[in-house]
Amino acid sequence: MARNFISNKDESVRMFQNDLLDKLTRIHFSVPLFIFVPVILYFIYQSFFTLGLTILAFGAYLVFGLFIWTLTEYVLHRFVFHWCPPGKWGERIHFIFHGVHHDYPSDSKRLVMVPTVSIPLAALFFWLFRLMIGPVHVAPFFVGFLCGYLFYDMTHYAIHHYNFKSKFWLDLKQHHMRHHYLDAHNGFGVSSKFWDLIFRTTFRRKSESTSIGQQH
Repeated sequence: MARNFISNKDESVRMFQNDLLDKLTRIHFSVPLFIFVPVILYFIYQSFFTLGLTILAFGAYLVFGLFIWTLTEYVLHRFVFHWCPPGKWGERIHFIFHGVHHDYPSDSKRLVMVPTVSIPLAALFFWLFRLMIGPVHVAPFFVGFLCGYLFYDMTHYAIHHYNFKSKFWLDLKQHHMRHHYLDAHNGFGVSSKFWDLIFRTTFRRKSESTSIGQQH
């Protein structure tokens, strides 16, 4: 089987000639926590002390936001990250967006979303959701959405750099490793396989799951 990655070591390839631009493509995995946990706490405070939501209403919209994140994760990974426009520029765009991660899957500095992307995206999603569900319920909804995003980012890092013992985490790791090392056209869920099951993008080959699950 042909190797579908360049290096499986924890190393970073240069993406831009400009030093600042290249530096902005690398990030420690904990940075999203420092950015978005305060935002989550702010919206929790808003939900109860400014908007006066009940625990039941808060919990319901939080779960709804978490659920919508799982679909967003799947759609972004399948249709945005894996979209490759034609031509050399298309290849370059795909490499910058996601291709670099498939070429260097163990690069620990490129496993979570950089702030130059995550912050504008979060703002865009917030205003979109605010228009759709209103200024009151968007607060707990966005708490759930951001919690889902952070779980995704932390899970993605852990999958590539930790060896798990529990069946749940081993199953997630094997699922994502198959996406990297066997078939990049399936297995788009990272924090959950739910939408892969719904849209039939799970893997048919199971014989190599044990060895793949140990890749990192």
